[in-house]
Amino acid sequence: MIYNLNNKKPIGGKFMKIIDLHCDVLNKLSRFEDMSFLYDPRLDSNFERLKAGNVKVQVFAIYVHPKVPIEQRFQMALKQVEAFKKFVLTTPGVVHITEWEQIKELQEDEFGAVLSLEGCDCIGTDIEKLKILLDAGVKLVGLTWNYENDVAYGNLEDPNKGLKPFAKTVINYLNERDIILDVAHLNDAGFYELISLAKHVIASHSNSRTICANPRNLTDEQVKLLIEKGGRVHVVFYPPFIENEKEQATIPQIIDHIKHLVKLVGVENVGFGSDFDGIDFKVDGLTNASEYQNLTNALLQHFSEEEVRMMSYNGFEKYVLSLKA
Repeated sequence: MIYNLNNKKPIGGKFMKIIDLHCDVLNKLSRFEDMSFLYDPRLDSNFERLKAGNVKVQVFAIYVHPKVPIEQRFQMALKQVEAFKKFVLTTPGVVHITEWEQIKELQEDEFGAVLSLEGCDCIGTDIEKLKILLDAGVKLVGLTWNYENDVAYGNLEDPNKGLKPFAKTVINYLNERDIILDVAHLNDAGFYELISLAKHVIASHSNSRTICANPRNLTDEQVKLLIEKGGRVHVVFYPPFIENEKEQATIPQIIDHIKHLVKLVGVENVGFGSDFDGIDFKVDGLTNASEYQNLTNALLQHFSEEEVRMMSYNGFEKYVLSLKA
């Protein structure tokens, strides 16, 4: 697929609107003072690339690396919130999505920006810190990244360890605020406990463990339970999660995951969560946000236009608009 970046439309094929549930732009913006959200080539999802790929809504994760000292983690999270405000929200046409209804109201020339929290490491056992982040606009929260914190155990920990006692306080508070809980990095025992406790739940960037046996991916049983709970699963573009620890992957291999998930739970429950700017290996032809239409046009070889639009945008929009119904 060839793109004309002047009018932002592909030459041939369809041009699908995209909602992407996960990128790590804020981590980079908070660490590199000379970085520009508008066009910096070090960002997979800079604004120019997002527009070229027709990403209409992007979820920006607050992610604090586990090597950051415990006493500095909350300040690092706040630094990423400030980067979001300073660099993302000041970009012309960007709308801060603080209520899901705003997605439906976005104009043709507007772009929706959403905050998420990837792991509760930064709050320790202080629910007030979580409140501050939610008040800043966080709409999705994962209890862990890959490792243990004061709330739960990550997917690289013992899969038999469940949620910690503080988790119930966190989950109850998130439920009260109608926040979506993200299972993407939870270990297996934590997943099953969370499913029974969470009001709204989703996998923002996970693939099928049936196809790629990585603990970051979900089993068929987990996928079905997630959708029975009213949630969704959004595929991730990280090659080791696509093809058994390989550093390279192709768009057809991503589509294998999508086809499997669609067969399990229906096209309306599957979407995208790229993990751009948080991954060191890339899919051929899908190396940054500007290349998103390569995926959607490849999907048209396997699904109808209506089905691809459902995966790309309409399914998640319908999901979030129904949360308070």
